[in-house]
Amino acid sequence: MTKSSEKPIPLLPEIEPLLEQIHDFTTKQTNSINIIRALGYGLFLLALFDWVVLFIPTKFIDPAWEFQTMGAIIERVPVPLIALALIFFGEANFRGKLELRLLKLISSLTLLLAMLFFLLIPVGTINAIRLSENSQTKIVKVSEQQTTRAENVEKQISKATPAQISNLLKSRGRSLDGKNPKEVKNQILSQVSTAKKRIKTQAQAAQSAQEINLFKRAVKWNLGALVSGTLFIYFWVQTRWVRKIKTKSKSLAKSSPDC
Repeated sequence: MTKSSEKPIPLLPEIEPLLEQIHDFTTKQTNSINIIRALGYGLFLLALFDWVVLFIPTKFIDPAWEFQTMGAIIERVPVPLIALALIFFGEANFRGKLELRLLKLISSLTLLLAMLFFLLIPVGTINAIRLSENSQTKIVKVSEQQTTRAENVEKQISKATPAQISNLLKSRGRSLDGKNPKEVKNQILSQVSTAKKRIKTQAQAAQSAQEINLFKRAVKWNLGALVSGTLFIYFWVQTRWVRKIKTKSKSLAKSSPDC
């Protein structure tokens, strides 16, 4: 028997419904993948818009603005990371030539984002140090001003006569109430001395609280920048498949199975 006399084997009746089910399933999967990718593109654009708004207006010389902007960028990074996972879902399947070119651009963009997030670490550290120094300078200045006023009051009370002490109390709506002016004078000096100690204690507490707050935020955001940069690098490595694709090749433009 020659090959020309051979007849194709007909499909069994049970196979045809199965093939139809596979075709329907593939069609539904394609629609679902398109929805997932569209959501990814939308989230990525929204994240970019949000980042752009953070830089309006720009104050690059201000360490407080730079530090807060860095934190805001890192706090918003989960959205673009999720968006990238949705965009690259399914790799090259069911994609056109234009989308493959866009994916190449986005894949390269992930490397740029990774570098930028790694650069945020030294920038955040330097700004945290600058903010700590500025905060300490302000607290010390305010503390010194308050201490100077307290010392001036202390000098005035020390030189005050009993009559001046009585007039001072009257100006504040109080009176000696039969007390010895010298005793009242000593009480006021004691209160002023206590106020000076309280000013110093409050200044130290404010400095400590400010340093702890800056340290916590700096550590949180620096670690966030490190993790984010690493994830962007991972996306860049895992999407090398799209950078190797020749978009002029018709065979890679669509990889939907023909059922």
